Amino acid sequence: MPQDINVGSHIWVGDPELAWIDGIVINVDGAEAEIQTSDGKMVTTKLSKLYPKDVEAPAGGVDDMTKLSYLHEPAVLYNLASRYEINEIYTYCGNILIAINPFQSLSDLYDVYLMERYKGAQLGELSPHVFAIADVAYRAMINEGKSNSILVSGESGAGKTETTKMLMRYLAYLGGHAAAEGRTVERKVLESNPVLEAFGNAKTVRNNNSSRFGKFVEIQFDNRGQISGAAIRTYLLEKSRVCQISDPERNYHCFYLLCAAPLEEIERYKLGDPKSFHYLNQSSCYELVGADDAHYYLATRKAMDIVGISENEQDAIFRIVAAILHLGNIAFAKGEEDSSILQDDKSKFHLQMTAELLMCDPQALEVALCKRVMITPEEVIKRSLDPVAATVSRDGLAKTIYSRLFDWLVNKINVSIGQDPHSKCLIGVLDIYGFESFKSNSFEQFCINFTNEKLQQHFNQHVFKMEQAVYKDEEIDWSYVEFVDNQDVLDLIEKKPGGIISLLDETCMFPKSTHETFAQKLYQTFKDHKRFVKPKLARTEFTVVHYAGEVQYQADQFLDKNKDYVVPEHQDLLSASKCSFVAGLFPPLSEENAKSGKFSSIGSRFKLQLQQLMDILNSTEPHYIRCIKPNNELKPKIFENVNVLQQLRSGGVLEAIRVKCEGYPTHRTFTEFLNRFAILAPEILEGNYEENVACKWIMEKMGLSMYRMGKTKIFLRAGQMAELDARKVKLLGESAKVVQKQIRSHLSRKRYVRMRTASIHIQTAWRGKLAHELYKDMKTEVAAVKIQKTFRRQVARRNYMDTKSSAIVLQTGMRAMVARNEYRYKAQNGSAIIIQAYWRRHSAVSFYKNIKKASVLSQSMFRKRTARRNLKEKKMVARDEEQEDGTAEQVEELIYVEPEKQLTFEEQEKAKFLHAPLAMQNEADKTNAFPDKEHEDAEKAYEFCPASNIEDLTAQVATLRALLLGEKRRADEYERKHAEAQELSEKRRKKLEETEKRVYRLQDSLNRLLFCMSDQFSQLKTILRSASNSTSASQPVVRDDSSDTSENSDASSSDSDLTVPASVLTSASMSSPLSNTFQRIVKDVSVTEVTGSEGRAKEGAFDDYF
Repeated sequence: MPQDINVGSHIWVGDPELAWIDGIVINVDGAEAEIQTSDGKMVTTKLSKLYPKDVEAPAGGVDDMTKLSYLHEPAVLYNLASRYEINEIYTYCGNILIAINPFQSLSDLYDVYLMERYKGAQLGELSPHVFAIADVAYRAMINEGKSNSILVSGESGAGKTETTKMLMRYLAYLGGHAAAEGRTVERKVLESNPVLEAFGNAKTVRNNNSSRFGKFVEIQFDNRGQISGAAIRTYLLEKSRVCQISDPERNYHCFYLLCAAPLEEIERYKLGDPKSFHYLNQSSCYELVGADDAHYYLATRKAMDIVGISENEQDAIFRIVAAILHLGNIAFAKGEEDSSILQDDKSKFHLQMTAELLMCDPQALEVALCKRVMITPEEVIKRSLDPVAATVSRDGLAKTIYSRLFDWLVNKINVSIGQDPHSKCLIGVLDIYGFESFKSNSFEQFCINFTNEKLQQHFNQHVFKMEQAVYKDEEIDWSYVEFVDNQDVLDLIEKKPGGIISLLDETCMFPKSTHETFAQKLYQTFKDHKRFVKPKLARTEFTVVHYAGEVQYQADQFLDKNKDYVVPEHQDLLSASKCSFVAGLFPPLSEENAKSGKFSSIGSRFKLQLQQLMDILNSTEPHYIRCIKPNNELKPKIFENVNVLQQLRSGGVLEAIRVKCEGYPTHRTFTEFLNRFAILAPEILEGNYEENVACKWIMEKMGLSMYRMGKTKIFLRAGQMAELDARKVKLLGESAKVVQKQIRSHLSRKRYVRMRTASIHIQTAWRGKLAHELYKDMKTEVAAVKIQKTFRRQVARRNYMDTKSSAIVLQTGMRAMVARNEYRYKAQNGSAIIIQAYWRRHSAVSFYKNIKKASVLSQSMFRKRTARRNLKEKKMVARDEEQEDGTAEQVEELIYVEPEKQLTFEEQEKAKFLHAPLAMQNEADKTNAFPDKEHEDAEKAYEFCPASNIEDLTAQVATLRALLLGEKRRADEYERKHAEAQELSEKRRKKLEETEKRVYRLQDSLNRLLFCMSDQFSQLKTILRSASNSTSASQPVVRDDSSDTSENSDASSSDSDLTVPASVLTSASMSSPLSNTFQRIVKDVSVTEVTGSEGRAKEGAFDDYF
């Protein structure tokens, strides 16, 4: 509605956190507007996304939202939030009651006094209340003789169950027998709630007491308006919860109540902590906050007694509940040939307990769980089940037993309450699950949402009829008003043939069908349907576009959950039970049913039940209560806008508003309209006009059409009320500007004259005060100068005396310290010289011994190698010169001559020692050349030697070659060691050079220090001499000649530090606080690894220094 929004208009704008937030239009630029929201933010959005705000709406909201000037989404949301804030949890939307769960006890809202007030009151006469809806239904039934129904809907946790209780309580109050006591019909109807809650309610993520089944209670009345009978119909119990729950949910309440029963019952059923049972310990939640299971157990037993369930029947019921708990603890292990057996003794114990509680044979129970019987025309085949299939069989048995038990309870309650066959009127109360959409949606959610689609269609038709009734009473044409019909979604689900339920039943009839084949059949059948969507990359998922939004379903378990049959083995086992109650739950099948084997599905049966429910609702006058859950934390005083808005959409409230907006959503009586908009046409106030004429005059003057004039009301189209308000605001704004201009002019003139007179008086007084202050400041300044002069002189003198005294004390201490340090230095210097002399001698001797040892070893090895090489050469020469008979003798002669020539080799080696590396390299080259030369000599010797000596020579050559290879390896080893020795020598030489540089630097630093200390010592002597002559009162400076010398530490490393600590001087004659301990560190760098003449040269450098 961009034409109705101008600068300064109060509007509603969308907000991601609050859904809608109010604000003021600051600027309008074409199709966009700049808004300042109530929280101070600036937002720019399109005009088409803005909704006008009614600034004249009461702060606490209105009790009927049809009275809102602007009937749109943000106005409805803000009205509910305003009322919830002041604990007004009920609000009307026409004749629809919206109930918001307060999550706290409001006992004064449901007492007998309030019931009496609402009894017979007209709808809208008192504040909105659930009692008002019940009273309207009751009065309509009494006055018109027609049945009525009250439909309570909402999501889990919205308060449907409590609202239903309040409705039944009020109806029992209206139609009860005043003097009757005991087990009356109305008492049984009320007490049936605790029983059904114990066996049909459970804690879910959204609600601590969520009904896991649908319930329609028919309360029958006689001609006098008193309750004469009742019947309870249930729909779609969630059987899968018996065997599987998710954290932090709970199983059905009855299991926990039984575990909290008195001790004798727990021992009778061999029960224990709920954590010990598989069907209960799948979740970490075992207790409800603020709930006492033991108390509720006793209350449930009492309610069962009032309803008409005998003690024996109660014992049988709880014995079956205990049997289901034990049944869940039976575990299976793999046996022979894909069979299954009981896992351990614990499973055997639970099997025995289950059989005892169900009063059947344990062996037969084990066979029924672990085996299947297949009947063929030829024979009967027994097939063993694997552990997984046996577990599925166990869970199936548990679900079947619990489902039969719940059905028995409902039938028993109906029989006990009784039905009046002569009753012609009834009031039905429907408490059914709301629209559900979770992360994982299965067959249960599909049926629940199908139910809500049916109820939504019924709701839309009812709202449309109500709107038509208003137009008919005022004689307004309503033929063009349309409403959204969801018949296409219903056809998608229930149409026969071709609907989803029909395709599901068809698929279940084929034994080899799987969930994938079912999903593919859906994809092919509904690929062009606008309400059916196939998700991308999906194999078993499908999406249905419901009226409340899209829901994606997983078809993995649709086939299993749709099959409504009992395993024959389970049927035979329990029908043969010795307990009549258990056998009554499983009556033997008739021969016709057993032979026909007709397929029965949950979906088809539920669709039939739902159709019967709709027939009942269509035959009654419906009343609607929409329950809203304000927050997901289940806490009071918290109103989450986004959550509530989603529930309003899924509950059909906004759809009802949309239907109203399609027609004339705003209608006011002529008087209300004139009181609000007469200012737009002031001339009508001067004349005497009829109200309808005056209203028409205003609309024509504003140029508005498409409105309708009724008998007593004017009907406006959507947006016309906003446009009239905008015109009114604009007119009031222009009038206000004229008034403001005159008032501001008068006030400004008056303020100016008053300010001018006041300023003259102020200036006069201020100038006098300023002169007085100036004189006072001058006197103060003169006095301050005198005080500062005297104070500064005193401070300067005090500082001078303190400095002088400190200087004298410091000089005395420094002179004594210098004298002591000089003495200590002389004593330490002498000790250091002695220690260094001994250390240098030790280093030189050690180095000499190491060099000598290495030289002797090298000479010995080299001489040995040279001697062997010469021996080989002599042998080769001897082979060339000698003839065949003299070869052996010459070799021996060479052996004897060798020792004599060894001395010559030693002398030669000594001369060559200084050039050993080069000689060793030459020898290595010669050695490498030996094999070729030997080969030539061997060939020559072979030519001249006789055949008899060739073998001996060949053997000798082989021996000599072996020796040559050994020598060659040793030569390579010596070369490597020589290279390492050279590398180590080079490192030591570099290290010695660095040490010498450090010593030179240390010597230079020490010389400068000595020179400086000598100069200071001379000055100190002069100062001490002059001080001793100048004053006779001062104490003489006494030199302490005693000093402690510490022992030298062993030098264990190559770069050791020689530290001579100074002794601590104490003088009794010095009282100065400056007497401290001083140390002088003399660092001596010694070299332990020095080679050759370089070592001696470096040693000389230390001698020159000291």
